[in-house]
Formats: sequence, structure tokens, C-alpha cells
Amino acid sequence: MVCVNITTAKGETVKAEGEDGASLLETAQAAGMPLEGTCEGQMACSTCHVVVAPEWFDRLPPATEDEEDMLDLAAGVQRTSRLSCQILLDPGLDGLAISIPLDSHDMRGVG
Repeated sequence: MVCVNITTAKGETVKAEGEDGASLLETAQAAGMPLEGTCEGQMACSTCHVVVAPEWFDRLPPATEDEEDMLDLAAGVQRTSRLSCQILLDPGLDGLAISIPLDSHDMRGVG
């Protein structure tokens, strides 16, 4: 299992665990986080936008051009923003720290 530390828009820290190979989106949703993921990980929206802690950002594979294009549509984008559907967990990411942007809205009614 890979542990992820998620800071909510309210400033609370939630620890989530995901299987090696699971997407960060799936892991965060399983922990009850308000990440909508409207396109179900097909990179056709930006509703799973998260901000990766700076000390973790360079440990991730670089974003593709398609992901960067989708991030251009997300509200509150920062230098270390990523789409959580594009981050696959592996043991090297154990302890990954992310935050959910303040302007994140989950139309599924979570959070």
C-alpha cells in the first residue's frame, strides 16, 4: 500500500492508502475526498485537479502536453498542479503530499 497525505480545502489532513498502480484520483475518492473526476480518468476535464507539495512535484513523471492543456482549464492552478487521474501510485510515492484547491467543487455531493 502507498500512503498519501491529502490536505483538504478546509486545511484538514487526511491519510489515504492506495494499491501500487492505482490512480491518485481513485485513492482520494475512496478516502471520501471531493474530487469529481467527471471524465473518469480519460483526461477530458480538470475536475480532479490537485496541488502537489513542492518537495514531491519533481518525483512525479512530467505532465504530458494533453494534461497541461486540461490544467489550463482548471481554476486555481499553481506551479505544482496536476490532474490526480494521471498520477499512478508506486512505492516511491509513499508519503506523497497533495492539497485540494479551495475552489474545488464535487457535483457528486462529496465533501
